[in-house]
Amino acid sequence: MNRKNKKPWPTEAAMEQIYKMKLWGTNNDSFYSGFGSHDTKIVTPYLEVVKSFLSSFEEPLVVCDLGCGDFNVGKELVKYTKKYIAVDIVSDLITYNRERFKQENLEFYCLDITVDNLPVGDCVLVRQVLQHLSNEEVKNVVSKLSEFKYIVLTEHLPNGNFEANKDIISGQGIRLKKKSGVNLLLPPFHLKVKQEKELLSILLEGNKGRVVTTIYQVY
Repeated sequence: MNRKNKKPWPTEAAMEQIYKMKLWGTNNDSFYSGFGSHDTKIVTPYLEVVKSFLSSFEEPLVVCDLGCGDFNVGKELVKYTKKYIAVDIVSDLITYNRERFKQENLEFYCLDITVDNLPVGDCVLVRQVLQHLSNEEVKNVVSKLSEFKYIVLTEHLPNGNFEANKDIISGQGIRLKKKSGVNLLLPPFHLKVKQEKELLSILLEGNKGRVVTTIYQVY
């Protein structure tokens, strides 16, 4: 499963530029997905709660990771799944990950999650991805999330109360600059869920908001 249309989409071009120009920083590796994927204050607690969730099932789940990035986080979760399907829009990044990370139950696909069909699975991980997308693209993704039993969503949100879902242009930035953040249950997304549970909220230093991980059980 790979992209149906090889013509670059605007979001694809933006993400490719981010990695090429190292707009999220660098660790002297070929690809670097930013502090959200490498800061241990963010990554370690996230891994703890997600490992605990995945380990709670007698039969391991098929997990789909949308926006897997440089796979610094996903590599730690593969062994807790029946199959781990890692997806990203940047083709060179996926090629790099395929060569670097090899496990029997691990697959990588280059897809634009806003337009392409998603792989089939039990649980979908969407970690600090939607915050970079326009409302129209988020809506396209949300329309497919109900295909999974569980959604584990992580978003960078402002502290305190805020107006959710202000629109942005897809790319490097997020809604935090507009004192906004993504809430899939509110307009214009209207995600319908059976149950919602906040797993983790990490307060960032310097009044830079918080990184919140929520699990949704879908009808």
